[in-house]
Amino acid sequence: MEDRIIESCEDKSESKLRHFIKELISTVLYFVSVIVIMILFMTFVAQRTDVLGNSMLNTLQDGDSLIVSKISYIIGEPERFDIVVFPHVDMRTGQDSYFIKRVIGLPGETVYIDPEGNIYINGIVLNESYGREVIVNAGLASSEITLGEDEYFVMGDNRNDSLDSRYPEVGNIKRDELVGKAVVRIFPFSSFGLLKK
Repeated sequence: MEDRIIESCEDKSESKLRHFIKELISTVLYFVSVIVIMILFMTFVAQRTDVLGNSMLNTLQDGDSLIVSKISYIIGEPERFDIVVFPHVDMRTGQDSYFIKRVIGLPGETVYIDPEGNIYINGIVLNESYGREVIVNAGLASSEITLGEDEYFVMGDNRNDSLDSRYPEVGNIKRDELVGKAVVRIFPFSSFGLLKK
């Protein structure tokens, strides 16, 4: 009788141990799956980016946190006025960073900025209202710039305080340099929402 009771207790202990091990393995696999999905998501679909500086005022503020859609340019092409993120290396310091600017000129187009600060695309004045103020320095675009078949001309909305395609340190941005399109502001919470074109 005692032997049966001992065996029964051992069976229950083994059963509990097996159940615990199954639950542990299941939980570990769940967390590994979540981590793998997050890594894939951040690698191929989207990433969080913080705005540093004032080059995109008044659209974006220093310290804004954004979600950048990487998949937008896997399944589609950049469009005029998209807010894009691309890598930049500071020539003076060698430091890597990311820039955030607005697409102004598309592949194959000719961009020119006249002395009054008007932007011309293929000889026609660009109808836009993103610029914070009248452009003072046209930079390279004071002469016509014809974009290659995979090149984009980008500018910050704060036109007189933006290092962008008007300057040789940045120049035209190649298609494969574009990390993605900024689509949502997630911080500050008071400004949460989709970024409009």
